[in-house]
Amino acid sequence: MAKNEQVKNGIFEMGPKNDAYAQYFTGQSYLQNLMADPAIDFGIGNVTFEPGTRNNWHIHHNGYQILLVTGGEGWYQEEGKPAQSLKPGDVIVTHDGVKHWHGAKKDSWFSHIGITAGTPEWLEPVSDEQYAEVENNG
Repeated sequence: MAKNEQVKNGIFEMGPKNDAYAQYFTGQSYLQNLMADPAIDFGIGNVTFEPGTRNNWHIHHNGYQILLVTGGEGWYQEEGKPAQSLKPGDVIVTHDGVKHWHGAKKDSWFSHIGITAGTPEWLEPVSDEQYAEVENNG
């Protein structure tokens, strides 16, 4: 059994399978929109990742992304920098134009609240080799 399976019953609802963005993820994720008000220029969502799931490399243009880690264990990596191990209570700020990815460790569920503004540009997947290197060196 994978570690941190309790994130499925976290403080915020896990939400349905993240089918709208499935093409930008390796593995299964779930998305519960917590705030999507057209009068406000950012969104807030609870994203839950099954073990080993990660999103593609991506960039937020004309905006930013703040991740508030709420459960499990995960990774965050900016291009050209070492990956950071994430645990509940960690906060990540990704500035405009920074190429990055985030996701669950191979043996753990992972969840975060994402506060996102701007337009995402979805790029290539994090390869199995890149992910294994992060797991082996983390």
